[in-house]
Amino acid sequence: MIQKEYTLNNPQGLHARPASLLVQAASEGKSEVTLIHNKKEYNAKSILGVLSIGAQKGDVLLIRIDGPDEVAIERKIQALFEENFKE
Repeated sequence: MIQKEYTLNNPQGLHARPASLLVQAASEGKSEVTLIHNKKEYNAKSILGVLSIGAQKGDVLLIRIDGPDEVAIERKIQALFEENFKE
């Protein structure tokens, strides 16, 4: 299991486009991917779950990945945050 904190730095927060990129990255593997924000857990493979977080610029998200391809999934998610979701 991998757990890592990421700070959301893109100006508009986790709106529809970055949320869909995150869901796409999380869904590419068999691992379970969970987002944790304000002590609530959200399924990272669900667009409605990710959008319901309402994360804004500066928010810290804990991402937990557990499964056979967790390293590959974590790298994809890390790249999204490092690139500010290409915004």
